[in-house]
Amino acid sequence: MKAFSVSGESLAGIIVSRKFRLIAVTVALAALTSSHTALAARRHHAAASETPAEEESAASESKAGLQGPYTEACVLEPVTGTVIFEANDHTPWPTASLAKMMLMLIVAEKIHDGSLKLTDNITTSRKAAEMGGSQVYLKEGETFSLDDMMKAVVVHSANDAVVAVAEYIAGSTDAFVVTMNQKAAALGMKDSHYYSVHGLPPARGQSADVASAYDQAILAREMLKYPDVTRWSSIDTAPFRAGTFELRNTNHLVRTYSGCDGLKTGFYDKAGFNVVATAKRGGLRLVAVVLGSQHKLTNFKEAAEMLSQGFLNYEMHSVAKKGMPVAQSVAVADAETASIKPVWGGDAGVFVKRGDANNAIKVDYNLPPSIEAPVKAGQQIGTANVTAGGKSVATIALLAPSDIAKKASLTKRLLNIF
Repeated sequence: MKAFSVSGESLAGIIVSRKFRLIAVTVALAALTSSHTALAARRHHAAASETPAEEESAASESKAGLQGPYTEACVLEPVTGTVIFEANDHTPWPTASLAKMMLMLIVAEKIHDGSLKLTDNITTSRKAAEMGGSQVYLKEGETFSLDDMMKAVVVHSANDAVVAVAEYIAGSTDAFVVTMNQKAAALGMKDSHYYSVHGLPPARGQSADVASAYDQAILAREMLKYPDVTRWSSIDTAPFRAGTFELRNTNHLVRTYSGCDGLKTGFYDKAGFNVVATAKRGGLRLVAVVLGSQHKLTNFKEAAEMLSQGFLNYEMHSVAKKGMPVAQSVAVADAETASIKPVWGGDAGVFVKRGDANNAIKVDYNLPPSIEAPVKAGQQIGTANVTAGGKSVATIALLAPSDIAKKASLTKRLLNIF
């Protein structure tokens, strides 16, 4: 896959006399040093600016140990879990704010199972209010709905909001980190370990949160099962605190790349710029993970290029749509209706390279020769196994299209006549 190259920048020469050249250079270096120090101070302390500090800092232009357009990358198709591009994608790497993706997943799961509600009121603790870095400047005792807090977490990468939500769910951030690592293990994220809920740079003596590009893709795949995730992550801007504060998505691709609706960015000096991006076009969704870029724009350009290459070269070939009847019939015993055609219980598609859709795609129906009445609409009758190149790619339930009553007895039919 072709990757973007980092384009060099040239400075126009300024013609000065030899007499003043040394003075000009000395003054310029002093100014740059002063500017860098001020920016670093703003990044590591709670600032008055609304710009997410660990995402937008200009001090990011010099990060030791980062070379090339990225350090590792991965592109994955989430339905089948197929990896179509990989580069050093099993190396643990500092997550920065991508650590918040695990909280996003856990919250979305709990909303889905009913143990959390979007309307739950989350109260800010002193610890949450004292968080630095990207924040929405929560005050101790201030209360927002879970939905608003999650918008702050996902869109603005707010560290104060992520702490407040983690404490609400688990009682403490330490307890929530245990849950994060348990979930990572359950998902098979072998190159990952979390030490915080926010992904900020570790203090002296602490360890950095880490995850490989592949693990981030696996996590994204799980997150995409829950509509709340992309509802939050696709937001460009949103009002917060009755419109007195504006949340602006740190993921520029939701504004600049067609079909992009998530998922998360992360940055600090040693981690570089990181993005987990997902987009959907023409029935195909892809996830691109790009970690350890030296420059923010390079990070987004690489992710966009990887997604574009994926959409150009692959497709999700539709085999069937949910509710469509299959080609085979099943007899119904002891019913007025002699037979039925089961319908697909879900969409069926095959992820293939473009041009290969008609090569060795096969559907095998596993249906009984007959079933007994009565039959309920939606009752499973059998399954369909979809294979491509001799490998099973999907097994879809086949369902009864409607209710079928049992045939009335002869006595009952005679009584109806008379």
